Amino acid sequence: MKTDIEIAQEAELIHIKDVAASIGIEEDDLEYYGRYKAKLSDDLWEKIKENKDGKLVLVTAINPTPAGEGKTTTTVGLGEAMAKLGKKALIALREPSLGPCFGIKGGAAGGGYAQVVPMEDLNLHFTGDFHAITSANNLLAAMLDNHIQQGNELRIDPRQVVWKRCVDMNDRVLRNIVVGLGNKMDGMVREDHFVITVASEIMAVLCLADDLTDLKKRLGRIIAAYDFDGNPVTADDLKATGAMTALLKDAVKPNIIQTLEHTPALVHGGPFANIAHGCNSVRATKMALKLSDIAITEAGFGADLGAEKFFDIKCRMSGLKPDAVVLVATVRALKYNGGAARKDLAVENLDALKKGIVNLEKHIENIQKYGVPVIVTLNSFVTDTEAENEFIRRFCEERDCEFALSEVWEKGGEGGIALAEKVLQTLEEKTSDFHPLYDDGLSIRGKIEKVAAEIYGADGVVFEPAAQKQIDKIESLGFGSFPVCMAKNQYSLSDDANKLGRPEGFNIHIREVYVSAGAGFVVALTGAIMTMPGLPKVPAANGIDVSEDGKITGLF
Repeated sequence: MKTDIEIAQEAELIHIKDVAASIGIEEDDLEYYGRYKAKLSDDLWEKIKENKDGKLVLVTAINPTPAGEGKTTTTVGLGEAMAKLGKKALIALREPSLGPCFGIKGGAAGGGYAQVVPMEDLNLHFTGDFHAITSANNLLAAMLDNHIQQGNELRIDPRQVVWKRCVDMNDRVLRNIVVGLGNKMDGMVREDHFVITVASEIMAVLCLADDLTDLKKRLGRIIAAYDFDGNPVTADDLKATGAMTALLKDAVKPNIIQTLEHTPALVHGGPFANIAHGCNSVRATKMALKLSDIAITEAGFGADLGAEKFFDIKCRMSGLKPDAVVLVATVRALKYNGGAARKDLAVENLDALKKGIVNLEKHIENIQKYGVPVIVTLNSFVTDTEAENEFIRRFCEERDCEFALSEVWEKGGEGGIALAEKVLQTLEEKTSDFHPLYDDGLSIRGKIEKVAAEIYGADGVVFEPAAQKQIDKIESLGFGSFPVCMAKNQYSLSDDANKLGRPEGFNIHIREVYVSAGAGFVVALTGAIMTMPGLPKVPAANGIDVSEDGKITGLF
């Protein structure tokens, strides 16, 4: 069986101008990055902003497992299937981070015959957006330390520097470092930290900004440190905003590429959903709605993370209102949640399926709390049995969910026809009554407790003393109305990755809370979540290579 990269490299791509023309984008509105990638010009929005919005479909999933779920694959295949049915469809995805590409998760281009291409370009440097974000992040860090070195006019307290440097790589040794070692001219000695680029507030800012002007305002509000009196010191105070914006002036423009079947895809931004808000850019999603009849987007990891943040952060800030949600699961993953061993997932096991399907049940309930119709789809594997599929079908239909099998990995758009028809039926017959989970006026503690109880199923929330003080400080500074961005492991509804299925009788532990004033949300760190991942014992990078003719192998 061919690998994803082999399938992608054998594909016959068409020029990106022809892909763009299929949804009415003229060549003058494209800024080329070779033949198969382009950015969309700022002028394009002025031309399309009065267009009627298409329907917005969100693709999310159950909690990820080693068995795989295929959320991006389903998103891409659904878009291809819509095109086969004669619908004007447009996909809106996140860009992949280099960290997972070289680590354990792999890339984010989809899989099999439901991929966006050029796959190698997307998974590696793409159009340089992440490099620009990294540079802007680290420029602010450099200017902050330089300000302290050059007399510290703003009276920055070196013990209260909250801005971290970043790099788009899984590099655990950079989590906690000491800077300024050497002589007096090398800066003040202090503890510092790195986060992965996709956890940088600048990534969130870029993805939530309406345009370049809004981006600049948000960058200026970023809190980099506090002074000796406890007052915030911002990027504006450090006079870094203009230069940071200059580094991001092209990165803020959405990118367009194609699927294997030449369906257009806007791929822009990439915040992680376990440590950030997990959605592609607002600009790309809004453009997709203006350029298509059906815009299909996704949110990272399980619905307890990506979908919750899509609803409570992205939709709240942007005014977006989803019309339907596709919830992706696999028979294998549900059996894994029910206690089946990884080596036995190919064997029919209705007992494990019955135990593990409670994870799917909780995600269905969660999405329905937002008033959005749900379609459950099973990403099909050849080892799935008719009895297993039928059990899941009945389970979903009993809970007022449409159900469809998806075979897009194997068959591309053709394998997504059944799912596409269910989505179209839902869009026609059911009306979304979307609303966020909580009101802005709820306290920060109240918002955290609401998400923990309603979405995770927790009995309560335990706030560490430091976190309680941080919340009090954040609210005293006037940020109490911000939504919360929960940083939690992706593998469990709880903050303990080992608790699979639908855990009960647990508390959520909040160890740190900080404000992302530019992005406009408050981040709550739960359990042992890390904002700088590490590489596994055998990283994916071990298997990546380049042949003498420049052909990349080993990406997945």
